[in-house]
Amino acid sequence: MDIQRLLIGLGVLLLIIGIAWPLLMRTGIGRLPGDIMFHRGGVTFYFPLVTCIIVSIVLSALFWLLNR
Repeated sequence: MDIQRLLIGLGVLLLIIGIAWPLLMRTGIGRLPGDIMFHRGGVTFYFPLVTCIIVSIVLSALFWLLNR
């Protein structure tokens, strides 16, 4: 029963993120200072380091509040 709730919750979360994605892109998330981007010839490498840290902090706080 717990796995079913987890999968449904993840599905709903992905749906919400998918709907909110155009709004999030306007705020600049994903292109923050500190994100790593290299251009060499025809190859581009992009690693959103600062964005990952911010998302991790927000999710950790959210899970902490939900488990409290």
